[in-house]
Amino acid sequence: MHHRLDPLTLAAIGLAVVSVSSSAPLIAYAAAPALAIAFWRNFLAVGVLGPAALVRRRAELRDMVTGGRRREARYSVLAGLALAVHFATWMPSAQLTSVATATALVATQPVWQGLLALARGRRLRPVMWVGIGIAVAGAAIATGADLGTSGRAIAGDLLALAGAVAVAVYTDLGERARAALSTTAYTLVCYSVCAAALLVACLVGGARLGGYGHTTWLAILGLVAGAQLLGHSMFNYALHKVSATTISMLILLEVPGSVLIAWLWLGQVPRAAAYPGLALLVVGVAVVVAGGARTLRQPPEPAA
Repeated sequence: MHHRLDPLTLAAIGLAVVSVSSSAPLIAYAAAPALAIAFWRNFLAVGVLGPAALVRRRAELRDMVTGGRRREARYSVLAGLALAVHFATWMPSAQLTSVATATALVATQPVWQGLLALARGRRLRPVMWVGIGIAVAGAAIATGADLGTSGRAIAGDLLALAGAVAVAVYTDLGERARAALSTTAYTLVCYSVCAAALLVACLVGGARLGGYGHTTWLAILGLVAGAQLLGHSMFNYALHKVSATTISMLILLEVPGSVLIAWLWLGQVPRAAAYPGLALLVVGVAVVVAGGARTLRQPPEPAA
């Protein structure tokens, strides 16, 4: 694309980056179980999107149940389950390890997306393998920096990586579902399934769903309005002037953005030993995204 970026598009991109960057710090700040935060985040998003979707996409939603879009409906349900796994792993990671490490590790989604494409028979360009190698080395260094701290931090690192794999599966399934579905219909089904799965996980795991202080509820509302709704919306708006590959690159700004917010707001300063690994990880993912521009079709899906 060679469109000249207007001030409105630039403002939308900036707002989207800030919105998704606030996700991990808000999760770390909220005094509530991570599973419960994940449930409320999706449940409240469905409450916002649901009425409009039921009015505008009623025929399409009915066709997903009784008509010719049942195959896409199955993909949407599976995508919702994968998204639930993503939230159930990544959101606890932001409370167990540092915001910087959790955000950087979950940003490895494009690496796993490339490996999923390989499993589906697509050939990866050599530059993508270079990027995967750099990202893996960076993740190993960043995680290794936690070895001398606590088992809690290591568990958080592993959960963040699991969250990255899950969101790659979610994006892959969503790509198949979106082949014949509108964004509105797909999002409603996906978020609804995700919220239902997380509710079951909360009930089985005994996660407390209420009784929080007002600051925690404000943090949850901030997650819904920010990363869940505003971040996605502003990135999607910018797509009329900016390529999907560029958007994927811009999403990587979530890593330094989250680090800055966590430092200024929560007083979290990443361990010095983690900096080289985090830098290598972001560079590696950027190489994968750039190298995969002609290989993969990746809709911009902020992991946070």
